[in-house]
Amino acid sequence: MDSQNETLSDDPVVLREMVLSLRNEKAALQRRADYLQEVLNVLRKKQFGRSSEKASFDHPSLFDEAEEEGEVLPDAKGAAVDESLSVAGHTRKKRGRKPLPEDLPREEVIHDLSEEEKVCTLDGHALVEIGREASEQVDIIPAQVRVIRNIRLKYACPHCRKGVKLAPLPPQPIPKALATAATLAHVVVAKYADALPLYRQEGILKRAGIDLPRATLAHWMIKVGALVQPLINLLRDRLLEGGVIQMDETTVQVLKENGKAAKSKSYMWVQRGGPPNGRVILFDYDPSRSGKVPERLLADYKGWLQTDGYSGYWAVGSPPDVEHLGCWAHARRKFVEAATAAGKKKKSKAAQGVALIGKLYAIEKRIRESDSEHRREIRQREVPPILSEIRDWMSKLVPQVLPSSATGRALGYLHEQWPRLVRYIEDGRLEIDNNLTENAIRPFVVGRKNWLFSDSVRGAESSANLYSLIETAKTNGLEPYAYLRHVFEMTPAAQTVDDFDALLPWNAAEKIRSVNPSP
Repeated sequence: MDSQNETLSDDPVVLREMVLSLRNEKAALQRRADYLQEVLNVLRKKQFGRSSEKASFDHPSLFDEAEEEGEVLPDAKGAAVDESLSVAGHTRKKRGRKPLPEDLPREEVIHDLSEEEKVCTLDGHALVEIGREASEQVDIIPAQVRVIRNIRLKYACPHCRKGVKLAPLPPQPIPKALATAATLAHVVVAKYADALPLYRQEGILKRAGIDLPRATLAHWMIKVGALVQPLINLLRDRLLEGGVIQMDETTVQVLKENGKAAKSKSYMWVQRGGPPNGRVILFDYDPSRSGKVPERLLADYKGWLQTDGYSGYWAVGSPPDVEHLGCWAHARRKFVEAATAAGKKKKSKAAQGVALIGKLYAIEKRIRESDSEHRREIRQREVPPILSEIRDWMSKLVPQVLPSSATGRALGYLHEQWPRLVRYIEDGRLEIDNNLTENAIRPFVVGRKNWLFSDSVRGAESSANLYSLIETAKTNGLEPYAYLRHVFEMTPAAQTVDDFDALLPWNAAEKIRSVNPSP
């Protein structure tokens, strides 16, 4: 209406049109308000909520963490007393300390009574020892730095005073450097496994009286990253032979890169695969996120490729050479975000989606430790009815939900990825999601928060190689420091393919464990 004084028309047709117009306007405003409320809920979650996707939308918790009271008392041997409490519906296990590893060196300290106390206070007779009670504590000694002084014996003929011979040094990982293989392994693990930037390591070394500038440590990282390139090549061959590869990517900033500003984004690509008896995790640096990168990394590959919904991966091969597989975790995550955006609407459509997908994960949890053939049989028998239920629910809901809403976007992703999401039941070797690759990339993401960027392309490429060795060692059950120390000691003398092949984690495992037994 143009003014408050304007009178309403008496025409029923005009009034009906006005009512319909106002209803449409109200509905549009309500949709806008719902959208803004979703945005606000998501921002609140990011700012104040926990990052975990584990949540109950019917029973929201007040606190992010459980607060435990009381103390678990150890037994006489220092181990926690393990008791179970029977509660209606389930059995709850008391938490406590785990026993200390048996292979740790132990030093016994005897605590005795004084001679005056070894007398009975009742009748004055001398007391006799009737037993001993032992408890254990962990005693940590800060890292000890020592100097290896290499003395090379020199010989000469006493008659002609010629023919001087000097005993050679063993091949070194970095010739003429101050660092031994053990030192290099320590610095690499501290940075790439424990996310300790080089400038902090510089400070730690200074407290031990060692002046090693950050630039020197960085130079060492580039050198050893190049040193292990033959191992990376062999790992890639094994990766491509496995028949199943999972991929993901994340950003990295490289300051000195030709043709790019220092603040621009580059990418670290991660691939996980290989046969069951020798898993491989490889990191690769590239300035681009285009589809040409996975196409280059997986050239001539034949098998399954599991990724998120990023279309850049679709450039890799085509059936039957490469079969693309989706990730249910990404689909579920979008419904979790939508349920968060819904706020106090406990029975939201997004929460229904989370619950439906949860049925698939319940089956995966039950068959997680089964062999691939049993996994395939269970999936093909139990999963199709659940997939049909999800598909029917999705088809019914899509016309009812605004596409721009959080739930609408989650449904759109589910609908788009559906042909790739349902394929994991075809082969027992396949995973329902790409979480194992995301777990492998997490140490890089955590480290990036501390060291922020790579200075050069060579540094980023070396970092990729070192992350690859560490994560591959971990996934094959090896302690990273022990493995890298062995690699840095043996690689300088390696000459043939067989020499390098012997240094791959699954081939070197027995030798490393015999020298450095792990818990």
